[in-house]
Amino acid sequence: MENFRRYNLILGWGVFLVSLIVYLLTMEPTASFWDCGEFIATAYKMEVGHPPGAPFFMILGRFFTLFAGGDVTKVAVTVNVLSAMASAFTILFLFWTLTHLVRKFFTKDEQNGKVAMITMFGAALVGSLAYTFSDSFWFSAVEAEVYSLSSLFTAVVFWAILKWENVADKPGSNRWLILIAYLMGLSIGVHLLNLLAIPAIIMVYYFKKYTPTVKGVIAALVVSVGILGVINYMLIPGLTAIAGKFELVFVNGMGLPFYSGVIVYALLLFGGIIFGIYMTHKRGKVLWNTILLSLFVIVVGYSSYAIIVIRSAANTPLDESNPDTVFSLLSYLNREQYGSNPLVYGAFFNHRPNSIKEGKPSYYKNEEGYYKVDKNREYEYDSEAKGVFPRMWSTQDRHANEYIYWGGMTEAELYDVRRDAEGNPMMNQMGGYSYDRTRAIGRPTFGQNMRFFFRYQVGYMYLRYFMWNFAGRQNDIQGHGELTKGNWMSGIKFIDQARLGPQDNMPASIVDNKAHNKYYLLPLLLGLAGAFFHYKKHNQDFWVVALLFLLTGFAILVYLNQYPIQPRERDYAFAASFYAFAIWVGIGVAGLIEWASKRKRSVISAGALVLASLILVPGIMAKENWDDHDRSNRYTAPAFARNFLNSCLPGGIIFTNGDNDTFPLWYIQEVEGFRTDVRVVNLSYLTADWYIEQMKQTFYDSEALPISMTKDQYVQGERDFAYLVDNAGVLIKEKYDVNQASYEEEVMSIYTDLVQILEASLLPQNHANDYKAIKALENNMDPLRLYGYMRTFNSEEIANRIELDKDAMNRLALRMEGMIKRIDADFAPLKEAFAFMLGDDPRFQQGQYFIPAKKFVIPADSAALESWVVPEKFQENQVDQVRFSIADQVLYKISILSCRGFLRNLMIMLYSLFIKN
Repeated sequence: MENFRRYNLILGWGVFLVSLIVYLLTMEPTASFWDCGEFIATAYKMEVGHPPGAPFFMILGRFFTLFAGGDVTKVAVTVNVLSAMASAFTILFLFWTLTHLVRKFFTKDEQNGKVAMITMFGAALVGSLAYTFSDSFWFSAVEAEVYSLSSLFTAVVFWAILKWENVADKPGSNRWLILIAYLMGLSIGVHLLNLLAIPAIIMVYYFKKYTPTVKGVIAALVVSVGILGVINYMLIPGLTAIAGKFELVFVNGMGLPFYSGVIVYALLLFGGIIFGIYMTHKRGKVLWNTILLSLFVIVVGYSSYAIIVIRSAANTPLDESNPDTVFSLLSYLNREQYGSNPLVYGAFFNHRPNSIKEGKPSYYKNEEGYYKVDKNREYEYDSEAKGVFPRMWSTQDRHANEYIYWGGMTEAELYDVRRDAEGNPMMNQMGGYSYDRTRAIGRPTFGQNMRFFFRYQVGYMYLRYFMWNFAGRQNDIQGHGELTKGNWMSGIKFIDQARLGPQDNMPASIVDNKAHNKYYLLPLLLGLAGAFFHYKKHNQDFWVVALLFLLTGFAILVYLNQYPIQPRERDYAFAASFYAFAIWVGIGVAGLIEWASKRKRSVISAGALVLASLILVPGIMAKENWDDHDRSNRYTAPAFARNFLNSCLPGGIIFTNGDNDTFPLWYIQEVEGFRTDVRVVNLSYLTADWYIEQMKQTFYDSEALPISMTKDQYVQGERDFAYLVDNAGVLIKEKYDVNQASYEEEVMSIYTDLVQILEASLLPQNHANDYKAIKALENNMDPLRLYGYMRTFNSEEIANRIELDKDAMNRLALRMEGMIKRIDADFAPLKEAFAFMLGDDPRFQQGQYFIPAKKFVIPADSAALESWVVPEKFQENQVDQVRFSIADQVLYKISILSCRGFLRNLMIMLYSLFIKN
């Protein structure tokens, strides 16, 4: 026993040092792409990152940044060290988990034998080192992301339940369960992935405390999933939702200061739990005492989210979603800005909503208290558009193409044929029918739905990543199903050729790619052998590991319900599943030794198998993966950010769209203080009221954006979308003025004819003022007013009174009516059109706003332009306006595609509008 403990500690910490050195040597020395720049910035200045936040990671990251010694260029590397250390500790606990599991294969008398020792520690070495050098885990280990720390929490809680298993029947063993609960609470402040370990933990508890039966196992699984659901869907959002009700009563109802209801609620919550702990302890209710203690420490761990509210209330420069109240915090936790995917029942991709209904209201605060905002709208669909387990749900057209491909469908099954004005079918350029994707005639069958699920979501978005880690990888070029991009490959020619085509004379994009890694299926085969051996040797532990493997793999892909053409590879989300398989990789070594021992049980053969396994599995993985995971000389993201910011003049504005052109800029400004005079505007966020509000504030050396809209005009729930209408009878004069060259001759012809008709009547004599007003239009034409006069004269009573030629007036009015319709459908000045939409027109009923044009004009005052806008050699080609049209029927404030695309194109046009052709 003492020898085992000594070797377990020495070898465990040895593996920790090996992995830590590997990760430190290959770690990126600065910020990486994707979320890393944002995480570093929020950790360094304790700011608020994207929902649902990672406050505990932020706190730890802030601690690590203290070791930068005031050198802002070293801040990023200190947060990267946090990931490297968390990853190394994960490997340590994986090693100890493996020694615990493999030790059960031997009797107490056998455990101190040399072969048993070699088996236990050899299996742990191979399994832990295989995971050390695995593709996905290594990638996260060398950058400032939450997944390394999340993996550590998963590793520690799984190890802790195994430690509890050793002492479950001894007094005080429940402290391990309480520790697990506390770690679960803390992990909420990093990433929710760790909660998926709960069912595996419950099964360890069940197998230890009860005699297993089929009914008992099913009941334990139901309880475990129930606990997971309670924490994820009730505890995490529920505590905040109840706090919101208290806040409304105390602030709006009693007139007390902001946060008074939250404080009272927190006191009652903690006081009630502490009282319950005291009473259950006093009365000897051990089970209930443990449950209440566990609940208490979960809430304590979860309380790290108070940092989010506190820092948001301080209005930090990075304050995503502005969760400074319990109401906005609830929206933040629920990730409402990203929308939701249907899980059990919902509409399919080829159908369109038939109506919109109001969702749950939220509350914003003002000087008087909280006021209700109907910010959450939900789309309603016809029943025939919906189905069970909808895997194909995104309505984006580019996703529809992929759904059709992966689901094995045709357009003819889903859409009606496009027809011309006479009702004849229209053909496409390929000679086939053209289909109208706005008119669905069917929906995917359940079989097609499941085909997409298994081919794309399971096969391409999970098993492909799984094989990257345990079979090999083609290259690191992101693919969407192509044979030459991002596939798994083994290095075994006939296997790869059957899947990917000829393997001879492959292009340089594959063979010269650093991520062209071949493991020859060895880690996979060893892991499968280990899973089989684990089942045969100790099937209860096998099912525990299998549950961890499935829930952190298949359960995640079911929950995420990913659409095709993802913006990046998503293998990092399944790291815990690969962790579970690495356990079987290690156990596979134990299986090989036992198989070899059936012939001859010897220390030499056991040692040889361990050595061979170390060389052929983690050894090959380390050799193949080193070059593409070595980021020690990579400075791309900050260099990219500096170049972008340096392209701007002092006090400039730079518009960005997504993570990779925003987060590096945030990092370089917030952490290194570089070019803080430039305002970075993310167009993806500019549709949100909280972001618009932030853009109206001054930060550092950057002036506020000149946004004239008031908050009541852009608050969520107001003007979330606006129809584009070109026949609203609005801004007729403004449209006429900017299109005068097209209409002036005809309008003035109508006007001249009108004057002649009126002069032949009694109007000039009997109604001189009216006649004078009409004559004034000659020098200041307003077509709509002119038409209004003509409609007045069409009145039978007035026509008779002034002896007007009514037939001639009717013919003229019809000409003018047609003219008005033509003008109404023409270009409108952009400023006036949007000003109308921001107004209080009575036609804006129930939030149904519209913009009275589809074609727009932007005037240009060349005299007011800075000299750099138009180079001197092009100045003679300057124009005085730019004209453009928008094809969309609706502009959605919350729609990234329409709004962002419109604004992005507008920015491009504004930059180049002054150059002809």
